[in-house]
Amino acid sequence: MHTHGEPSDGAVVRAVLAGDSEQYRLLVRRYQDVLYRHAYRMVGRADDAADLTQRALVNGFRKLDRCRDPEKVGGWLFRIVANLCKDFLKSPRRQDVSVEATGADVIDAASPDDDLERAEVRRTVREALARLSPEQREAFVLKHVEGRSYEEMTELLGASKSALKMRVMRAREELQNLLKVYR
Repeated sequence: MHTHGEPSDGAVVRAVLAGDSEQYRLLVRRYQDVLYRHAYRMVGRADDAADLTQRALVNGFRKLDRCRDPEKVGGWLFRIVANLCKDFLKSPRRQDVSVEATGADVIDAASPDDDLERAEVRRTVREALARLSPEQREAFVLKHVEGRSYEEMTELLGASKSALKMRVMRAREELQNLLKVYR
């Protein structure tokens, strides 16, 4: 994910660990957008997503010496933000899980002249997604919103391919059940 002429992720990690903490900015620049997009799709509010992304990047900096494969620091940072999102969604203070934006990408973004019915369908899908468990929601978002392969998902989440397929299948089944009410 780096442009020609810039150091590899591994070289940046090694430089930071050797004391050149300014180099961490390169990793922030490379990964903050993808981390933020995932957080936003998981938690549904821009301010919460920005906060979780910031926390993930700070935690990543503090614990950089724990990254086992410096060349795959992007996936390691992704796991940090994914875990923060799941913890956030499970928090007792978050019983009112926001559905403002979660799943907005499942059905194309609203246009000003959108008819009421399509807006209602979008709202319904967002509400249904918000009712999934954090693990199911994460698997569904990665597979069907972000379009990732099961191989990528395995690398990002550290779960087995069969476990992830099961989560996606259960998420689909749960969404179908939740959406039956609206048919």
